[in-house]
Parts: sequence; structure tokens; C-alpha cells
Amino acid sequence: MSISLWGPVLLAFMTALVVLRALLRGKLFGRVVDRPNERSLHEIPTPRTGGLGLMAGILVGWGLLWQPWLLPIGGGVLFLMLVSFLDDLRGLSAGVRILAHFLVAGVIVGNSGITPLWMFPTVLAIVWMTNLYNFMDGSDGLAGGMALLGFASYAAAAWSAGDSQMAQACAVIAASASAFLLYNFHPARIFMGDTGSIALGFMAGVFGFYGWQHHLWPLWFPMLVFSPFIVDATVTLFRRLLRREKVWQAHRSHYYQRLVRMGVGHRKTAIFEYSLMAVVGGCAIWMIGQPLAWQLSGLIAWSIAYIVLALWVDRLWRDNSGSSLL
Repeated sequence: MSISLWGPVLLAFMTALVVLRALLRGKLFGRVVDRPNERSLHEIPTPRTGGLGLMAGILVGWGLLWQPWLLPIGGGVLFLMLVSFLDDLRGLSAGVRILAHFLVAGVIVGNSGITPLWMFPTVLAIVWMTNLYNFMDGSDGLAGGMALLGFASYAAAAWSAGDSQMAQACAVIAASASAFLLYNFHPARIFMGDTGSIALGFMAGVFGFYGWQHHLWPLWFPMLVFSPFIVDATVTLFRRLLRREKVWQAHRSHYYQRLVRMGVGHRKTAIFEYSLMAVVGGCAIWMIGQPLAWQLSGLIAWSIAYIVLALWVDRLWRDNSGSSLL
């Protein structure tokens, strides 16, 4: 990316940094606070308004880009921010939140020109990505770091495919996430809250869909890039369904949460997840240009790797807790 194209990226970083500092000093600090409970991994009350700073950086950076195709996505982000902030502030029912997610995803997909056969699966995939990102926002630095690495991978792949606008839009998200990480890496001074995690999940799904629709990458690419989140959240969901638990309630049974609880800690867990996602993202970018047989082999290899990692954490958990996960 040439120097002349770095303006929106630098603006996003600086805007997020300034707004986050203001939020830490402002009155919202005491009004929207995540207080520790039996399902939390943190020990002191922490403001969860960081998503406002994170999204401010993204939207201002996009404003400097001024690309018409970003307008509906930006509108969807603003709507989800409003709904999520109300949820952070006063609490909304799961039904209202899910309805909002389906509404925004439906509008984006419905106006994309996609064939009717793909509409519902695509909407469902975006809604799942929107929510799983929220599920995975439970440890210092994790969701912010995944945004930095995931959207940086999107940007690199888009740039390699010749779409500089897409590359810039994704680089703006990564830059804003890097500013947020300065305050969110362990020990976190601020959390992103639903305002940030829901919007990031939505963008991960929408940009993944956009890249596939415009032939920037295969359908598997965005799923592999964000696979550390997707695998953890999906496996945990099915396990909770098997145990007949209320899947919409907060819990501490994700793999990353188990690592923290077993003594690995927030910092080392985040670094492990960053390393995993960096390797996955780099491999995914490399795989795009390979023959189909190599792509399939890569996907099979990563599937096996995740099974091995899951079994390893399961065994460590049983050895530490003396109880089966199921």
C-alpha cells in the first residue's frame, strides 16, 4: 500500500486513540461498567465503552475514504452500535438483539444481488459471525487482537487481488483495533462491550461475503482466517446444546476461557491465540493462489490441527478439574 493511501488508516488509529482516552476520563466510565461475577474472568469493575472509540476510528477512517459501497455497511454498523449500546446501558432481551442482527444482515444481503438460493444461508452466516464474535469477547486483548490480525489478513488478500478500496477499508478496521489494544491488552483498562464486539463480528461476516462475491477470495477464506473464533464458539455452542443449557446466557466454558482459568492467564492466552491466527491468516493468504488440491489439503490439515488442539485442551481441563467436559 503506497504512502498516499495510508491517510485513512492513520486517521482511524488516531481517532480511536483520542476517543478512547476521552472515554476513560469521561462520565460514561462509571455508568457502563462490567462488574465481576461468577461467569467473569476479570476481577475489578472495568468500563465497557471501548467499542465507541473503536467504532469511531473505523467510521471516521471510512469517511475519509468516501466509497459509496461502504455506506450501507456503515449504516448497518451504526444501527448495531445503537442497539448494542442500549443493551450495554440498560439490557435488552436476546430476541430483540437477534431480530436486529437479522434485520441488518438481511438488508445488506438482500441488496447485494446474490441469487435467492444463497440469501438465507448468507444471512444466517453473517448473524452467526456477529454473535460468535460477541461470545469470544471475554478475555483481555482477545477480540481486539483477532480484529487486528483478521482484518489485516483481509486487507492483504484484497490488496493482492487488486482491490485497493477493500484493502483500505479493512486496514482501517485493523488500525482502529490496534489503538484499542493499547488499552485492552492485559491488564485491560477498558472493554469493547457489545457495541464493539457485535459490530466487529458483523463486519467480519459482511466483508468476508463481499470478498467472495467480488471474486477476491474463495468462500473458505474468511472462515479460515477467523477459524480460531469460529471453531471455539461453534464447538462450545453445540456442547452447551447437548447439555441443554441456555446458550444465550454468559458462561466460562469456551476453550480460551478454560486456558485462562487453568492458570495460563490473559496475557499468555492472548499471545497463543494471536500466534495461531497469524499462522492461519498467513496460510490462508498463501492458499488462495494454490491449485484446488492444495487448498483442500490445507483445509483438511487445519481441521485435524483444531481437533488435536481441542483434545489437548480437553485433557488439560479434565486433569485440572477432575470432571468431563460433557
